[in-house]
Amino acid sequence: MRLNKLTSLTVHTDRVWQSQPHPTLPLLATASSDCSVQIISLHTFTPIHSLDSGHQRSIRSIAWQPNTPHPVLATGSFDATCGIWRYYPTTGDLGEYDYSTALDGHESEIKSVAWSAGGTFLATCARDKNVWVWEELEEDNFETLAVLQEHTQDIKCVAWHAEEVLLASASYDDTIRLYKEDVDDWECCAVLEGHEGTVWYVQFEPREDAKRLVSCSDDLSVRVWVRVEKFDGDKARPMSILRGDPVREDWVLESVLPKAHERSIYAVSWSPRSGRIVTCGGDGKIVVYEETPKTTWKIIAELGNAHGFFEINHVTWSRRFDKDGAGPEEEIIISCGDDGVVNVWVLEE
Repeated sequence: MRLNKLTSLTVHTDRVWQSQPHPTLPLLATASSDCSVQIISLHTFTPIHSLDSGHQRSIRSIAWQPNTPHPVLATGSFDATCGIWRYYPTTGDLGEYDYSTALDGHESEIKSVAWSAGGTFLATCARDKNVWVWEELEEDNFETLAVLQEHTQDIKCVAWHAEEVLLASASYDDTIRLYKEDVDDWECCAVLEGHEGTVWYVQFEPREDAKRLVSCSDDLSVRVWVRVEKFDGDKARPMSILRGDPVREDWVLESVLPKAHERSIYAVSWSPRSGRIVTCGGDGKIVVYEETPKTTWKIIAELGNAHGFFEINHVTWSRRFDKDGAGPEEEIIISCGDDGVVNVWVLEE
């Protein structure tokens, strides 16, 4: 199979850090060092909103809140704040996004923001080595639930499970840590060790019953981890929630995907439609993997210089919405890089 470019979008004046498709609507948000977020129509691949009044430094990460009547976007910036943007429809035009509130607490650059599956919780992480968990009590009223200080270095990414209230973080300390709520506290319930370099990105398998997550690293590896289920007869590890102790989970390495990258792997995305995994990195490559048979992965497409000679910062799967798409199960790959360009790709025979 091969990756063919569907279109290129030059909507920023500086490097693009991340792009995120809305979970249900034909919208794409992009975050850039030019201090703006661009909202792009996935029907026409044209920009429809520019959000440029909230942050004074680079916007590093963005996340759409699920389960809202109108779009809501969180933005994490190098100015150490997390912004909340709300869309308000108006009669006769495209409506507008309002920078409704800023969440303060981090002491240095925010690297990643992520909403929980239900949209109730928001996680942020930063160079200050902290993960913050926020709860939205009502519109624009956020309470700090936890400040998690488990990592010893800069934290690069946070991600939530697709159904459970289970949070993952990835760090410059080469580890992945998992957290869950136990009675009234948030606790670290697992530490995943094995990478030999910075863990840049982590994502749970996008299924409600997911028992796996994928990570990528400076060590040029892409790894899939799996949760070892506890059984009722397991006397050695009783559930301890009644005592208020941390509820431990056991996660083990399931697979190391075939090596393809020659420099740091910055992002990985697991498709909810095809089950394929796509990666990108500092070598300018995009690599697509397919699982067959179970737990065995193979490379099905690889493209070099996907953004010329520039590094690729992020890659993600999205449903295809444009007029040439074949239906709701057809998907595209969206990449963005230091060249300030957002590229849209289709995987074809």
